[in-house]
Parts: sequence; structure tokens; C-alpha cells
Amino acid sequence: MVAINTLNAPEAIGPYVQGVNLGNMVITSGQLPINPGTKAMPEDVAEQATQSLTNALAIVRAAGLDANNIVKTTVFVKDLNDFARVNEAYEAFFNLHEATFPARSCVEVARLPLDAKVEIEVIASR
Repeated sequence: MVAINTLNAPEAIGPYVQGVNLGNMVITSGQLPINPGTKAMPEDVAEQATQSLTNALAIVRAAGLDANNIVKTTVFVKDLNDFARVNEAYEAFFNLHEATFPARSCVEVARLPLDAKVEIEVIASR
């Protein structure tokens, strides 16, 4: 197992790594919608979904893979009433990267770190 560290995704806010490279598989930690350059988090839930996916993709790319290698995502949302907006952003993100949609789970949670509305983790395969 090799830890992945990239400046193109936010630093971990706890005792964990951005992701791990297992050779044939890359697993990211949950990615909050923090812009790694500005350290800011957008307020809009759709923008948060896009930023979380952008952060996860940066980690996947740091391991030499791209959006088409993402085989599974888990989306954590604070409010499932936002599902439609998150889903639109999610679809647009994968279409923008001309990638096949991966398998996905989406669950509502009581609270996310830093009071984010969205957190997304991904698994990519070679």
C-alpha cells in the first residue's frame, strides 16, 4: 500500500491519507468540497458535489489513472432533498470527463465534517 498525496486535493483534516494506491486499485478517503487552492468551500450543494468529485479525481490522477478508471463512488449528503441537484452535478461531471458512470451508493447522513453538504469517496481500478 502506498499513500497518495497531491497538492491538487485538500489536505487530510485528520489522521488519514488522501488515498491509497494498492497497485490495481486506488481508494480515496472521503473528499470534502474544499478548493485546495483557496481552502474555501462553496455554499451551493451542486458546486459542493462538483468540488468533491474534482478532489477525488485529483487523487486518482496522482496515481496515474483518470475518470474512466473510477468504478465505484459513495456519495454522502446531509439532506436527501438535495439529491436531484447533486445527481445533476454528478452526471455533468462524468459527462465532462467523457467517463462511464461508475457504480454508486448515496446515503443521507446526520452531519459531515466542517458542516459540508456533500462528501464523496471513490474506488478506481487499473
